[in-house]
Amino acid sequence: MTEIVDLEAYGKDFTTDPYPYYAKLRAQGPVHRVRLPYGQEGWLVVGHRAARAALSDARLNKDWRKTGLQNDAGEESALWTSMLDADPPHHTRLRKLVAKEFTSRRVEALRPRVQQITDELLDAMLAAPEGRADLVEALAFPLPMTVICELLGVPTVDREAFRAWSNEIVAPTGEEAAQQAVVAMSGYLVDLIESKRKAPGDGLLSALIRTSDEDGDQLSRDELIGTAFLLLVAGHETTVSLLANGVRALLQHPAQLAALRADFSLLDNAVEEMLRYDGPVETATWRFTAEPVEIGDTLIPAGETVVIALASASRDHEHFAAADDFDITRDARGHAAFGHGIHFCLGAPLARLEARIALRSLLERCPDLALDTDVDDLIWRTGMLIRGTEHLPVRWGS
Repeated sequence: MTEIVDLEAYGKDFTTDPYPYYAKLRAQGPVHRVRLPYGQEGWLVVGHRAARAALSDARLNKDWRKTGLQNDAGEESALWTSMLDADPPHHTRLRKLVAKEFTSRRVEALRPRVQQITDELLDAMLAAPEGRADLVEALAFPLPMTVICELLGVPTVDREAFRAWSNEIVAPTGEEAAQQAVVAMSGYLVDLIESKRKAPGDGLLSALIRTSDEDGDQLSRDELIGTAFLLLVAGHETTVSLLANGVRALLQHPAQLAALRADFSLLDNAVEEMLRYDGPVETATWRFTAEPVEIGDTLIPAGETVVIALASASRDHEHFAAADDFDITRDARGHAAFGHGIHFCLGAPLARLEARIALRSLLERCPDLALDTDVDDLIWRTGMLIRGTEHLPVRWGS
């Protein structure tokens, strides 16, 4: 009988720094039977090669409804009708319709506005007389939240409420609280979409309501709700932690920070290394075996939950030399931060754009930037989906 690795038994240390635990598991094999911190049992994929294979394996379903499993966080909610929870051909149809509007041209057109928002946020942050701030509150959260809300057409007044619901859904504090957040989020998006139908604008949500394929196919009401939820949550949650984790890595590695300050042509590569070294998504959303599947020489029966540890795959020494070193000059291509296969993150270009602009602006305007807390005192977000700290205290100046 396969031994079960109890991840829950690792406790707080696993949440704070899962990488040594992943390294130990990788040394024993690329796939393990585990008990997740949520109490469920499943299979955890930790090796780079095995992770990429699993991410592109059509026998691993994303639609949990096919499994007979229960989704405790509002199983009937339209929030779970996006392409993230769909398999081909349904996924193919949804992604085609969304990608038609969420184009690289639309993302690149945001560059001046992203820079403007960044500058305004840094102006406000640097005006603090004490010369210190929480970088999450000052920059890492409001930048991507403002960008994605403006892109979709979400009113400014609603963004704090949306943040609270989003945080609860991706890092639940309890089952009841998560269910309440799902209900509130779903209700809000229903009203928002209806308002866009009555008074269309030039935002992405209005475009998604209007868009149709050559044969007239359009997103249904529930698909619009699920897609808006996916774009809003994924459009800011991941970038918050990308920025905070990336800045923290730089400040904890002074030689790398100095190298970047001396040569900003390294910036693009530095962002890729930040994604590889301590990316914002620890594990991909769950997959389910439609039939027995062999991954990394391990046969996983049908009807099982499979969790792919993107963070572990990106630290696999078999793929990246000295994988636990933070090195902004390395070739970080092949990291798993944005996934792989048909579910590769559609918003990757936007996340990269925001990170490059924010990091350069921050470092240029804060030459003496430093952590303003002991790293052991940082509070980490719960769960195994989003990896990042609740806050990142920093200081600048004398």
